[in-house]
Amino acid sequence: MPRWPLALVTGASSGIGRAIAVQLAADGSDLIVVARRRDRLEALAEELRAAHGVTVDVVVADVTDPGQLAALEERLRTGSPSVDLLVNNAGAGGQGAFAELPLDRQEAQIRLNVVAPVRLTHAALQPMLARGRGGVLNVSSIAGLQPMPRVANYAATKAYLSSFSHAVHEEVRHQGVTVTNLLPGFTRTEFHEAADINRSVVPGLAWMKADTVARKGLRAVARGRAQCVPGLGYRVLTGISAHTPWSVSRRVLAAVLTP
Repeated sequence: MPRWPLALVTGASSGIGRAIAVQLAADGSDLIVVARRRDRLEALAEELRAAHGVTVDVVVADVTDPGQLAALEERLRTGSPSVDLLVNNAGAGGQGAFAELPLDRQEAQIRLNVVAPVRLTHAALQPMLARGRGGVLNVSSIAGLQPMPRVANYAATKAYLSSFSHAVHEEVRHQGVTVTNLLPGFTRTEFHEAADINRSVVPGLAWMKADTVARKGLRAVARGRAQCVPGLGYRVLTGISAHTPWSVSRRVLAAVLTP
């Protein structure tokens, strides 16, 4: 029997979310895959059904829409069979001076990166705690470790998600449920193009593969860990960041990120 008989993955149509769905299916998990792009979800579902003989339900939803988000919450709270693993992967970024970027876009980013995972986690935890087992994997980012000029809103949303994940992990860890905070660094996905972020400023060795990040994250939540930072270099960076005053880091990052 798979570690997670049924998993729900948001942002499953590409990148880390897709890699997580593929690895879960390979382990025998049935899936509910969620994203906005029906064509990609249907293609993924067909691929996983054929390759691994698992059940894959496709849910086309924009989790920034309150009604569509509420429907997912209801599935997590009352659906049968119950979801054993929730993966909050859907997210978006953006680069530019905060005062110059459209405010509606910033607010939508908060709804996607913060409000949706908080509400979905709340919905998933109720049945998980009732039966004494389950897991939540929240895909945050090392960007949330420090204030980042020109990526201010995105970094702040990931800081929130990381703090939230750690706190809830501690609340539920003795009740058979794990909440894991996954902190990827630069990962080769479509995320940076969608966020209009220039990849050329990042050294080649800094990039990780989505399937590596997915494997590390799934291993961490299965082992009951509060946090996972894939890649030795990023683990070192995380340690340094914890001891670097924000007065220093914000100036360094501004110099790096300002064109």
